[in-house]
Amino acid sequence: MSTDGQPIRGRCYCGRTWFEASAPPKAVTYCHCSDCRRVTGAPVAAFAAFYEAAIRFTPDEGRVVQAVPEVKRSFCPDCGSPLTGRYDYLPGAVYVAIGLFDDPGAFPPQRHSHADQELCWLRLDDDLNRHAGSARSELNR
Repeated sequence: MSTDGQPIRGRCYCGRTWFEASAPPKAVTYCHCSDCRRVTGAPVAAFAAFYEAAIRFTPDEGRVVQAVPEVKRSFCPDCGSPLTGRYDYLPGAVYVAIGLFDDPGAFPPQRHSHADQELCWLRLDDDLNRHAGSARSELNR
């Protein structure tokens, strides 16, 4: 649920694929890795992790692409929006870019992952924990 008790909703750019989560994300994180930058086209990505049972996609999760071992990503087949990330080393979770949410401001990131790959010109002045790697020990809790 969002902060007001309503389901969390969002959609791709064209509106073909939308999602609804019945529970709040188990984690929200920035990711600075080159893979996430490439898939989002942004200098840093921000994702929310949901338990698989708490989120559903309509009509479906889109087209699945696996360009990197242990990582499966899905995209809207019409507009190409990145929809999900699933990581073998983070089982049971579906990661959704917070930019897809109808109310992304309600879910601020809680940490930085792969901070060792942060772009030298990017300045995010916050006091969040910065993990050199994936932060998988925290994210798997």
